[in-house]
Amino acid sequence: MFALTGPRQRAAVVTLIAFHIFIIIASNYLVQFPMQLFGWQTTWGAFSFPFIFLATDLTVRLLGKQPARRVIAYVMLPALLVSYVVSVLFQEGSFRGAAALLVLNTFVLRISLASFAAYAVGQLADIQVFDRLRQLKQWWIAPTASTVLGNLLDTFVFFAVAFWYSSNAFMAEHWIEIAVVDYVVKILISLLLFIPLYGLLLNVLLRFMGAPTEAKRAAH
Repeated sequence: MFALTGPRQRAAVVTLIAFHIFIIIASNYLVQFPMQLFGWQTTWGAFSFPFIFLATDLTVRLLGKQPARRVIAYVMLPALLVSYVVSVLFQEGSFRGAAALLVLNTFVLRISLASFAAYAVGQLADIQVFDRLRQLKQWWIAPTASTVLGNLLDTFVFFAVAFWYSSNAFMAEHWIEIAVVDYVVKILISLLLFIPLYGLLLNVLLRFMGAPTEAKRAAH
């Protein structure tokens, strides 16, 4: 870990909070749109949410375990409220108008609450696993292990809370299949794209901050 201090740390935390909220809003909106992938049911949200684990792991690596937990705490309530508003206004891809906010949308509210629960469980597990493994010389072990476990918990908590006996007949019938495919897609995206991207971004940030890169650390 390379500890930031003062304005740099505050700027990093604010940026990460904003990034987390944006990804949660986008994912809660995109999960409303089913799609088929090689004949299996999934949603477009499977392609956006892995960004959260990339951001969380970078937070733990650069700032430490406790700042990462603070980011999670700061994110949860604003993300819940804003994602509900956005998803109600643009439910199923069409603008419903401000009047839609005057009626409680239980379908969207359930998705937002599911996201709240899944985000808390998945991210705290991700932080715990990553923090335990981040001292290993092989930098890729920590983000890989934390991503696999964090995504597993996040995905199944989310889909069970959001769609088990849902008012949406399609999602109620297919949520287990969608959750399994969603998890597989997230893991493939994470392992093939985000783990290498994590290594690249980490070294760029460390170099910018004047700290030794992971490659140099591994050599010692």
